[in-house]
Amino acid sequence: MTGMGLGATLLPGIPSFGKDVPLDSPWTTVDVAIKKQMADVVLNQARSKGATYADVRIGRYLNQFVVTRENKVQNITNTESYGIGIRVIANGSWGFAATDKLDTDSIAKAAQLAVEIAKENSRLLKEPVILAPQKGYGEVSWKAPIEKNAFEVPIKDKVDLLLSVNDAAMKGGANYVNSILFLVNEQKYFASTDGSYIDQDIHRIWPTFTITKIDDTTGKFETRNALSAPMGMGYEYLLPRESDKIKGVTTLYKQRYDMLEDARNGASEVIQKMKAKSVEAGKYDLILDPSHLWLTIHESVGHPTELDRVLGYEANFAGTSFLTLDKWQSKNFNFGSKLVNIMADKKQPGSLGAVGYDDEGVATKEWPLIKDGILTSYQAIRDQAHILGLPASQGCCYADNWSSVQFQRMPNVSLQPGATSQSPADLIKNVEKGIYIIGDSSYSIDQQRYNFQFSGQLYFEIKNGKIAGMLKDVAYQSNTQEFWNSCSAIAGKEDYRLGGSFFDGKGQPSQSSAVSHGSSTARFNGVNVINTARKI
Repeated sequence: MTGMGLGATLLPGIPSFGKDVPLDSPWTTVDVAIKKQMADVVLNQARSKGATYADVRIGRYLNQFVVTRENKVQNITNTESYGIGIRVIANGSWGFAATDKLDTDSIAKAAQLAVEIAKENSRLLKEPVILAPQKGYGEVSWKAPIEKNAFEVPIKDKVDLLLSVNDAAMKGGANYVNSILFLVNEQKYFASTDGSYIDQDIHRIWPTFTITKIDDTTGKFETRNALSAPMGMGYEYLLPRESDKIKGVTTLYKQRYDMLEDARNGASEVIQKMKAKSVEAGKYDLILDPSHLWLTIHESVGHPTELDRVLGYEANFAGTSFLTLDKWQSKNFNFGSKLVNIMADKKQPGSLGAVGYDDEGVATKEWPLIKDGILTSYQAIRDQAHILGLPASQGCCYADNWSSVQFQRMPNVSLQPGATSQSPADLIKNVEKGIYIIGDSSYSIDQQRYNFQFSGQLYFEIKNGKIAGMLKDVAYQSNTQEFWNSCSAIAGKEDYRLGGSFFDGKGQPSQSSAVSHGSSTARFNGVNVINTARKI
């Protein structure tokens, strides 16, 4: 189980990331001039002690959790974490130190400690750190283009929304329901000896719920989770808009989410799941909705194209990758069918990964990982770029807190839409024997990100081009190459949507990062489907 899966599992009992602050605390920011003064203290001290490079991250991390169950509020928490992280190169080696004491003496001592650590580390150095060149940007800023700051919305409004969602689900026949609203604001300031002073204000939101229905006779149960996505947006994501709804066997959502409508649909669908036919194992053509496909992309494309995983640096914690350097060097490694084009980026509006600059002060960009089915690149940061012969970092360095060391983290990784204007209905009408899968659920994948198994929230049988009813107990198995080579059709850009997670875990000690994965609905031919029902 990755950090992403574990985090999602533990969400209702999520810990406080920092100190608790009063619920009625107003949303504020720190004066940029104050942050620049602190940064200059660090940079000057680091250079004076022998650092050839230094960067400083001043981070204020705000989180808000509103957790409810049925007609009760279980928890409301505001947390704040504020401090400074200092990274240096001295004698060719990295050193890092951090402190939450932000007076001049304390941050100067932390900078000195970082240099001392780098010099000690250099005694074990086999080769010096090689940083890709990076120009300084001077004093610049970037703010998430939100329309409504979720931290400024009254707590009562958020509680009222969640309780109304629960009420709708219970009236629809659910036995249990819990709903959660999770908000994040990262106020990050970066400065380096390259000459950058970068101030950023990042917002994320995740509304979700789980509805449970129990069979009173057998004790068996089914669940239906929200079909929302965590987004790099403000509270506007929770303001429904008809133009952002996709009507079909259930209602799906783009840039706006109708949580109340989804709860009503979920209550009805969880009852249908109780009565659904158990799937017959065999080969099926799969039509995979973006609300499901994002997780398959994350595990089978996002992780194996992380360069540090490819090089074996993550082997002890999270495994390696089957996409070894020789496959990239061949320039013809067949990852998928010619329809498969997968881009990495940290720029998509509304995505979790969208920022102006990464945590090394590199302006963000986009680049191809898979082009026409062929592996073309990986994910690399400043001290990795030379390994791939790149002239610059790809801008995907991240730390989840001021106290954490920044390192290579997954950017948004997305399957590009089809070239023609096909809808999900167009994909379905050409399938003789298939399954339409919506929403994400459990998964399993090996340590090289090759052999895998995935399941979803909703399954609909397809017979002769038409939906024939709901199924249950469905999971599909494949390997990454076989699966992506079976991709035979992708819907057009009008169907493109984002999924993602707040909890992609990596590193030791583990850090979480938020990442989105976009796609349109896609078809995969002849995939092995198993029946997951427990035989008692």
